[in-house]
Amino acid sequence: MPLRLDEIDNDCWTALENGAKEPECGFHFLTVASVDQQGKPQARTMVLRDVDRVNRTLEIHTDMRSPKWRALGVNQDVTVLGYCNKIQLRLQGTAELHAAHSEVAANAWQRLSPRTQQTYAGGAPGSDTAISSGDKGDPENNFGVMLIRISLLDWCQLARENNQRALLHYRADGAFIGGKEVNP
Repeated sequence: MPLRLDEIDNDCWTALENGAKEPECGFHFLTVASVDQQGKPQARTMVLRDVDRVNRTLEIHTDMRSPKWRALGVNQDVTVLGYCNKIQLRLQGTAELHAAHSEVAANAWQRLSPRTQQTYAGGAPGSDTAISSGDKGDPENNFGVMLIRISLLDWCQLARENNQRALLHYRADGAFIGGKEVNP
């Protein structure tokens, strides 16, 4: 029986929305892969903070002092990988960076708990802890938001038998423009 691509699309975005809301959900922690300034692939686990299914964006927060922030300023292409309940999602898109105190970052900052806000204090990511005594300034100055606009969703359902896979495509405005079933 052929796959119902519209159902897969709906199920995937519902699962991602649940991941943003529920820390126990499998899609709460996603692997974000990009290319650094030396052309080397980099992957890291990041927290999914919000999902906009209409615009097909994922919201992820990061420290603007990190090497990934600088690298994404040069090459915005990213792949996001998630796995939960035998469903693998690979999402390809571009990262839109929203720096500290921009409207997007300021709104996201206000939604964070004081404990989470404090994770943006201290030394820059990757800096030597023996040398870096930490930034005593306002942690909000280090806070940035990545909105990852998804153009391709690669869905793969893994099973003992009959693995299934589909590719779903989206326009720049987020509209689902179709897809196809492919071999896993």
